[in-house]
Amino acid sequence: MNNHPADFTRRDALSMTSCGFGYLALKGLLSNDLQAAGFRNPLSEKPSHFQAKAKRVIFMFMQGGPSHLETFDHKPELEKSGGKKVSGKAMLAPIYKFNPHGKSGLMISEIYPHLAKHADELCLLNGMHTTSPAHPQAAIALHTGSQNFVRPSMGAWITYGLGTVNQNLPGFITINPLGRLGGAQNYGSAFLPASYQGTKLNVGNSMANIKNENLSKPEQRRQIDLVQTMNRGMLERVGKNSEIEGVIQSYELAYRMQSTVPTVMDLKKENQKTREMYGLDNKATSNFGTQCLMARRLAESGVRFIQVTHNGWDQHNGLSTKLKNNAIATDRPIAALMTDLKDRGMLKDTLLVWGGEFGRTPEGQNKDGRRHNNRGYSMWMAGGGVKGGIRYGSTDPLGDTAVADKMHTHDLHATILHLMGLDHTKLTYRYAGRDFRLTDVYGEVAQKIIT
Repeated sequence: MNNHPADFTRRDALSMTSCGFGYLALKGLLSNDLQAAGFRNPLSEKPSHFQAKAKRVIFMFMQGGPSHLETFDHKPELEKSGGKKVSGKAMLAPIYKFNPHGKSGLMISEIYPHLAKHADELCLLNGMHTTSPAHPQAAIALHTGSQNFVRPSMGAWITYGLGTVNQNLPGFITINPLGRLGGAQNYGSAFLPASYQGTKLNVGNSMANIKNENLSKPEQRRQIDLVQTMNRGMLERVGKNSEIEGVIQSYELAYRMQSTVPTVMDLKKENQKTREMYGLDNKATSNFGTQCLMARRLAESGVRFIQVTHNGWDQHNGLSTKLKNNAIATDRPIAALMTDLKDRGMLKDTLLVWGGEFGRTPEGQNKDGRRHNNRGYSMWMAGGGVKGGIRYGSTDPLGDTAVADKMHTHDLHATILHLMGLDHTKLTYRYAGRDFRLTDVYGEVAQKIIT
């Protein structure tokens, strides 16, 4: 086991969810008198295993399986093979052109004109592969490391390992998360203490129940003080009890978040130049642009792990129009996020991760689409200690299977944890008689991409 204390059980976590605060009641901040009494806040900052390259993660999940062959994996051989049959399968040539960008000459699809300006910050992971070609299993595996069992999500593991910087905010926030394909499991804490699970935000309704409509703030404070007095009295009678401690902690953070969250989420304070940069006033980009700007504000405020999601990348047909629409919706906002972080001196210690659950096949489907492909696909990273302007790993000449510097989902997780200063083999939690970890018994850190 690692050195991070963990006094909660799964029963404790389930008990904490019933206290009436939803996600707000799953985080903990000890009041001064509780701290003095020696109670431990599970979200207190914790030391990393070694010097970290990144302080925070922004994970951009493109649900559905983006086609690497039209985005970040340039395949001249597939261009030549379009319309031909290879091993009995009709190949579909890449629909969009690739061009070199930046000093590095990184090849990027023409549908990403804004992101291409950041080519020298991008580390293209062209040798990705995963175990399952089915959306639910692959999506859950990307988020939790396991496709068959309920396991803590990546954000929960990182928050468990490092705690959170801003004690008035959750350590892990997910914006517009999936409602299916695993749903809350993708940002849940499973058998980890419930304090570490993700807090859900939605664009247009940033956080439900953040304001008490019935009591003024002084009245709420008096009410909480009364409840906390009773809780502490019970704790004194029964002795150390993680359930009671968890409830005490959760009430404090829920109270404090009422003043912090509205301020952090108030995008009206951003100037017109920033709004235009993120595309907030453009129908095509406003939703994902808002997610990306919210992510920047949360990162700036000390949130440890932030996830944004864009759906609709499962193109079995209509690839030429649907994929381009996906790119239009996300290209400008992602480029804006990178520019914004760089201008604020934050890109160097903010790890950006982009990708879906798998990629697409080189053979066509329905004339203008591609099938699922878990054998080889692309993701990318930027900032946070990652080398920029490089292409790491590769698929075969047609883009079907990863063949060099292959990177499985477990390797991706191991590398992300490493950049956060965490040894994936030591970040463990004992449950049901054994030590569990995000990478199970697998995972190799991709040392070649680290600065």
